[in-house]
Formats: sequence, C-alpha cells, structure tokens
Amino acid sequence: MNELGAKGIPFFFMFDFEAKRPIVAQLDDLAHLNILLDTPIFSNWKNEKIRQRDVDIKFEKLPISFDEYKPKFDKIIHELNFGNSYLINLTLPTQIETNLSLQEIFEMSDAKFKLRYKNQFVVFSPERFVEIKENKIFTHPMKGTIDATLPDAEKQLLSDKKELAEHYTIVDLLRNDLNLVAKKIRVNNFRYIDKIETNNGSLLQASTEICGELTDDWKSQIGTIFSTLLPAGSVTGAPKRKTVEIIKETEGYDRGWYTGVFGIFDGKSLDSSVMIRFIEEIDGKMIFKSGGGITAKSDARAEYNELIQKVYVPIARNNTVGERQTDQSPAPSETSQLQSKRTFR
Repeated sequence: MNELGAKGIPFFFMFDFEAKRPIVAQLDDLAHLNILLDTPIFSNWKNEKIRQRDVDIKFEKLPISFDEYKPKFDKIIHELNFGNSYLINLTLPTQIETNLSLQEIFEMSDAKFKLRYKNQFVVFSPERFVEIKENKIFTHPMKGTIDATLPDAEKQLLSDKKELAEHYTIVDLLRNDLNLVAKKIRVNNFRYIDKIETNNGSLLQASTEICGELTDDWKSQIGTIFSTLLPAGSVTGAPKRKTVEIIKETEGYDRGWYTGVFGIFDGKSLDSSVMIRFIEEIDGKMIFKSGGGITAKSDARAEYNELIQKVYVPIARNNTVGERQTDQSPAPSETSQLQSKRTFR
C-alpha cells in the first residue's frame, strides 16, 4: 500500500477484522479477483438500471434464542463491571432465508459503500471509516440508529443518554486513533443524522465527523496509517486492545471479513468503509452478522432485540414479503415497546 501510494497507482484494499488476510490489488485486477465495488469515488459496476424482480422478495430471520444470547451478554457485563472495558460491541450471526442471491442483493441494495466478494459475501455499508483528501484525514464513527417512524424519532435518538454516552466513547477513541497518524485533530460535525430506507422501513442514524491534518507525503504512508488505525473503533469498543480480547473470548465465532474495512485509493484521494450490514454464504446457508455496543447499564432483552432489528437489507419495504422471526423474542407488542425506548445501530 505504501509503495503503490507513493507511485500514485490506484488500488483496492480489504482487511478482515483481525487483519490476518489483507487483500491489496490494482483496480485492473478486480475482475480477475471477482470483486464488485460501488463507492463514492470508484465503481466497477455499471448501475444503468437496478434489477427489478418479477416476484416479491422473501426475507426471513432465524436468530439465536434469547437463552443462547443471555450468557454472552452476562459475560460482557461482567467485564464492564470489573472495569476491563467501557464499551464492548457484541456481535453474533443470524441465519436468514431469502430468494435473493448475493449478486442481486448487491445490485438492489441502496448503500453508500457496496462490495461483493466472489460468491462468499456481500456488504452494503452506510458507515464510512477513513477518508483522505487534500492532505486531510476524516473519520465518521456511527453510533445510534432509531426507527424513523417513531414519534419525534430524531429527538428520541439525540436525547437518549445511553446512546449519547456510547457516542462520546467512540468519538473519543477515534480522536485518539487519528492523533496517532495526524495533527490538529478536531470534531467538525457532532451527531449528524442520516436517513436510510430498508426492507424493515426507514431508519435514522447518528454519526460524527472527525478531522486531522496529514503531512504532504501521506500517500507513501497509506499502509502504515491503516495498520495503526485498525480494527475500527466503532465495531470494537474502548479501550480497543483489551476489548478485542474480550470480544474474541465471548462471541464464540469467527467474525472473518465482517467488521473489517475495505476502500479505494484513486491516485489522489482515498475513501473506505467499515464492513457492517454483511451477509455471508456458509455451507449453502445465508448468514447475516450484526451486533451493537453494550455498556454496564444495558438491558439484555433490549440488546437482544437490537441485534435482531439490525438484520435488514436496504431495499424498499414494498418489495419485501414473508418477513418473520423464529426465535424466542418478546411478542410484537413487547418488542415494539422496547424499540420505542431504545435505539439500534
């Protein structure tokens, strides 16, 4: 990455969560690697017309039961109460059943950053990680999402004390991370709101823009910058090193590429995304990986419902049918009450 950047050669890069299987390739090699991309600064997918399906879209969730979730949640709370972390992102896989292929999900989903890797997984992420342009580096941690149809949804999200505490923690972590690679770190825009359309309806999401200044030779340090910043703080917690240890001990599965990072250097600027909103095909089954931040004041049932609520695809709701859950979550009325009090990312 440093060598390609120093020469001004455009390239693609992708890191898994533990940065054990990095992929770096010049843009001409993407077709050979069977990688499709659609990002703000580069796309090798011709979006002339989004594919239309003649049949209704099926999307069903088969999450783990609350009884399976609770021991993992309790382990996280134990670590938080002992002061080993302030915020821990607990993620878990959910099996889904859909009549869409990974390719169709890539084509039909509406997201700022989209990636399809071979026939292994697809990403439709709303979260930018690091952006570099004109010798300035920006990061955009996302923390807090709410059902846009709730009364005063934006006000609820911005006034939620737990979400505010989580947001402060991640912003502080990312400020410290940027300080390792840049100077004059500042917060440009704190908790701005974006709206996203999904098969579950509309969502509002809160993010913050943090900025720093790089030296003129930053292109020759791209690899060094990313090796310093990874893994992404918004999908780990704080303090990062100890929290990652807790995550690996508790989750009981391999995140793999999920919550890793992918991006593009186009020869002049760089843009990248955190690989959330992630569907992977494993042994013929579709697996959606999702999760969220947990603090010492978190409620187990609310966090469990949050985990399930985040399983969605950003496709217009009127295209989707047959959505159901086969878990042991609360009845719809109870779930609705919980969601009206909690936000989900």
